[in-house]
Amino acid sequence: MSWEKIKDLFHLKPSGQLYDVPLIYALLCLIGVGFVMVTSASMPEAERLYDNPYHIMIRQAVFVALGFVLFIVAISVKMQWWKVANPYLLLLGLGLLVLVLIVGNEINGSKRWIPMGPINIQASEVAKLFFFSYLAGYLVRKRDEVQENLKGFVKPISVFIVYAGLILLQPDLGTVVVMFVTTVGLLFLAGAKLWQFFALMLSGIGLVIALIVFEPYRWARVVGFLEPWEDPFGKGYQLVQSLMAYGQGGWLGQGLGNSVQKLQYMPHAHNDFIFAVVAEELGFIGVLTILVLLGTLVFRALLIGQRALKANKEYEGYLALGIGIWFAFQSMVNVGASAGILPTKGLTLPFISYGGSSFLVMAIAAGVLLRVDFETKMATKQATPRGNRRSVSGSTSAVQGAA
Repeated sequence: MSWEKIKDLFHLKPSGQLYDVPLIYALLCLIGVGFVMVTSASMPEAERLYDNPYHIMIRQAVFVALGFVLFIVAISVKMQWWKVANPYLLLLGLGLLVLVLIVGNEINGSKRWIPMGPINIQASEVAKLFFFSYLAGYLVRKRDEVQENLKGFVKPISVFIVYAGLILLQPDLGTVVVMFVTTVGLLFLAGAKLWQFFALMLSGIGLVIALIVFEPYRWARVVGFLEPWEDPFGKGYQLVQSLMAYGQGGWLGQGLGNSVQKLQYMPHAHNDFIFAVVAEELGFIGVLTILVLLGTLVFRALLIGQRALKANKEYEGYLALGIGIWFAFQSMVNVGASAGILPTKGLTLPFISYGGSSFLVMAIAAGVLLRVDFETKMATKQATPRGNRRSVSGSTSAVQGAA
């Protein structure tokens, strides 16, 4: 396909683009950098586990190809389909969360993956997107209830509690926290009363603390986070190795492929702690570049949501805002955990970490963002000429009246 055809496909003209160009560029850069870093970070572990240093890289390449297909499909699907289907998608997500508890594969003590031939689908990742789609539809249908009485506020929280309960049985606290923060953010943006917002926040924080205190392995992670150097070969091992990687990176890093910590010292180097490998190999400049790209992605998502709301496309606006909050918070948690700012939590870094289900679902979410932007701009372009005609007609009438 020639560059001219690609430009025609995305309508990349000097002005008035029908798709958000900065978002596309940020997305492509993140995927490209992520693929390179997954390759670099995974080679020692792939050599040890599969006797092939490129095994994980090949799998990631397959996920990137599938993600591109899903991305194009998501752009092609009209938002009207999501509006109509969101209650059914909610039920589908619920079914997946139940199914994974019955037939799911258990990996590292967690039962989160549904086997589907050569790949495993993480049910909570799919359910997360479906829940945000439902929540956006609910806020449109019941906006007045959410703003005026407690009943409208409690209903989506009840649905969230059911989802959260099933996800905690896997267990997967990280996904629950991401869903909770996104839910609270959307309810606040939809106009929920401040006392309801703060009550929900305090209740959620209290519940998370209780889940940590009464679960030994979660409490061990918190202890390791608070005092990693007291037990550098036990509870604090993973964080200590990550901090060492950050410390060795300097301004320009050790060079691509030259990380020491990825040589079977730091667990999950190509997944949860890939940002530490980025810091060690690419240094402060590489870290800053990726943070700018992630910031651009989040900012454009929030801007798309805001524009959709202004264009009276409420469902599209709330869904875009939800995706933006989701990407932002998950990025903060991943980076914060690897840098020792937050307790260790198994969440991928959007479009950077290795992870099939996460990458595929986020590719769909990115496609939805571009579809929202496209439909918002088309609606605005179609409305403007009508407005101009009304202005011209009004001016003509005024002139005739004056005559």
